[in-house]
Amino acid sequence: MLYYALLFLVISIIAGVLGFRGVESGAAKISKLFFFVFLALALLVVLAAILGVSLFA
Repeated sequence: MLYYALLFLVISIIAGVLGFRGVESGAAKISKLFFFVFLALALLVVLAAILGVSLFA
């Protein structure tokens, strides 16, 4: 997830530099969405590790 968030962030920056405002806006929204999904999943895994729940068994 973090890979795709960074990928869309780079796409957004490049589109912004080139003047494609619609593409920039869309890529930024997708990047933000992927980042927050990554953040939620990371917090879930950390919380499960603290509680001693095995997610991969």
